[in-house]
Amino acid sequence: MNVVLNPPLANTPIEGVRHATLASAAQGLKGLSVWSQVLEPGAGTPLHRHDCDEAVLCLSGRGEVVLPGSKVFFGANQTLCFPRNVMHQIVNTGDEPMRLIAAFSQSPVGVYLLDGAALDLPWPS
Repeated sequence: MNVVLNPPLANTPIEGVRHATLASAAQGLKGLSVWSQVLEPGAGTPLHRHDCDEAVLCLSGRGEVVLPGSKVFFGANQTLCFPRNVMHQIVNTGDEPMRLIAAFSQSPVGVYLLDGAALDLPWPS
């Protein structure tokens, strides 16, 4: 059992995205990772998928999820549920920072781009 002081959000190589890993394999977890992220207005994740389930809680702001062939709009107090291997991109379409908490059903988290290449994350997953 660990009690962890949540780290501050840090800038990432993804323009407009700040990130902090709250819980992961570094804390002894194998079946869970939890991330906190802020996407600035206009910022977005790359189109990607995970080889695990993902739930993203939107704490503030609004945005869209780009899926193959469609877009889904969402906002604060909504949760996005992605089964494993669903290709998706999250984009902040609002005029204020969007705060997100993401939970993944494995640790470390595998992230894969549209062409199948693994994305090397610049943070612990």
